Amino acid sequence: QVQLVEAGGRLVQAGDSLRLSCVGSGRTFSRDLMGWFRQPPGKEREFVVQISSWSGRTRYYADSVKGRFTISRDSANNTVYLQMNSLKPEDTAVYYCAAASGYTSDYTKAYEYDYWGQGTQVTVSS
Repeated sequence: QVQLVEAGGRLVQAGDSLRLSCVGSGRTFSRDLMGWFRQPPGKEREFVVQISSWSGRTRYYADSVKGRFTISRDSANNTVYLQMNSLKPEDTAVYYCAAASGYTSDYTKAYEYDYWGQGTQVTVSS
């Protein structure tokens, strides 16, 4: 069974840091483009960041998180991380890890991704 499992979400204060992890199982995700999306309460799921396959040399961030969030991957361990610094209340959301196994024309679109985790809740209080 192919799975992505996120962990690390919790309640934090504004300005705090948090690191999310996403562990894949059932297949290797080394060849896949990996992404993080989030869904704030009452809103649609939105793109946060993506990292290219294998060594993850290329990364693209949403403007809202640029300079504060960092994505990385450990392909040997089928794991992707999201380091979140200087958290703001507007970062409150369920965070999802996703994998795109094929060509993607627009990595910011959720439909481009084939595998999804169950999500982890991040709540930032002011």
